[in-house]
Amino acid sequence: MDIKSLAMGLLFVAMWSSAFTSARIIVADAPPMLALALRFYISGAMAVAIAAWLGQSFRLNRVQLRSTLVFGLCQNGLYLGLFFVAMQTIEASLAAIIASTMPLIVAFASWLFFKERLPKLGVIGLVAGFAGAATIMGTRLNAGVDLFGVALCIAGVTALAVATLSVKSASSGGNLLMVVGYQMWAGGTALLVAGLLLETWQVNWSWTLVAAFAYTTIVPGLLATWIWFLLVGRIGATRAATYHFLTPFFGVSIAALVLGEDLKIWDVVGVATIAAGIFAVQVSRGHAKTG
Repeated sequence: MDIKSLAMGLLFVAMWSSAFTSARIIVADAPPMLALALRFYISGAMAVAIAAWLGQSFRLNRVQLRSTLVFGLCQNGLYLGLFFVAMQTIEASLAAIIASTMPLIVAFASWLFFKERLPKLGVIGLVAGFAGAATIMGTRLNAGVDLFGVALCIAGVTALAVATLSVKSASSGGNLLMVVGYQMWAGGTALLVAGLLLETWQVNWSWTLVAAFAYTTIVPGLLATWIWFLLVGRIGATRAATYHFLTPFFGVSIAALVLGEDLKIWDVVGVATIAAGIFAVQVSRGHAKTG
C-alpha cells in the first residue's frame, strides 16, 4: 500500500461519500430516477469519448461485457436508483451509513456462498459492524424515520454488494474508461425505463440544483468510479474495499456541514462501531488471502 494508493483511496472515499449530500439536493427538486438516468447518460458519454480519444477499444470480451452489465445494473440502476428514491424521505447521513455496510455484506456473502475463510477478527468485525448499524437504526426508528426509505436503502446496498463482487472481472480486460462508460449507460437505461413508467418530469430549477447535478455527474459519477477501478487494479478488490471503513465518517460529516443535518451521540457511536467493524473485516480478509 504505497502513498499513491493511499491518496487514491482517500480521494475516492471523499468523492463517493459526498454523493449522498448532492443527491439529497437533487431529489428535493427533480424526479429521482429520471434525473439519475440523465446523469448516467452524460457521465457515460464523457467516459466513452475520453476512452475513444485515448485509443481504447469499443469492444469488450464476453466475460468483461457480462460483468460490466451486471455492475452497471446493480450499482447504477438498483443501488443508486433505490437510494435516490429513498432520499426523498430520509436524510443523506442515514443513507450514507446504510451504504457503508456494503463491505460487511460482501464479507458475509463471500463466507456464506463462496466459502471464503473469515478469521476470528473478521467475525468480530462483522458482529460489531452490524451492531453499530442496529444502534443507529434504533435511534432513528424512535425518531420516526421513514421505514420504506430505509427498506429501499437496504435493498440498494445489497445490490451494491453484488456489483462489488463483479468489479474485478469487469475491469480485468483493459479498456477501463470504456467499461466505466458502458456500465453507466446500462444503469441509465434501466432507470430511464423505470422513470418513464413511474415518474413525471417536473423540475423546480435553481442554481443549487444545477450545481448539485453537475457535481454529481462529474465528481462521484465519473471521477470516483474511474479512481475506484484504478485502485482495484492497483491493489486488488479486498485492499481497496478497506477504504470503505471511512465512508460513514465522510458521509455524515459532509451531510452535517453542507445540509446542516443533526448528528446525535448515538449516531457517532454507531458510525465509529461500523467503521471499526469494516476495518477489522477487511484486514482479516486480506490476511486470510495472503496467509
